[in-house]
Amino acid sequence: MDRKFILTSLGYAILGLALGIFMAASRDHGHLVTHAHILLIGFVVSFIYGLCHKLWLNNIQSRLAIVQFYIHQLGTLGVVIGLFLYYGNFLSLDAIDPVLAIASIAVLVGMVLMKILFIQSTKNAELSR
Repeated sequence: MDRKFILTSLGYAILGLALGIFMAASRDHGHLVTHAHILLIGFVVSFIYGLCHKLWLNNIQSRLAIVQFYIHQLGTLGVVIGLFLYYGNFLSLDAIDPVLAIASIAVLVGMVLMKILFIQSTKNAELSR
């Protein structure tokens, strides 16, 4: 799981940096919020999850870990695409708000599942002592 998270985080970093360079070159910073969310929940959070799997979760491949990975990725994609469509003036807030709400909740659920994975690994480590 660590490699999946790190690879997707680096993909988000490339996307976020490309958007930042585009904004600077065009002198249009209308996608600042989109750019920030790509880098924060896409790059930083995914990277931290990858580190958690590598350093503390023993890179488990449990069903819960796989579900957590995909929920986080789907939520992040939903937020990024939704914000891009809104701040790019492709869709109104009324139209995109339900997508952003569901995607944001998915990102939150992904974080809760990561905490559960962490708690489970701590309990398993204590039992094996």
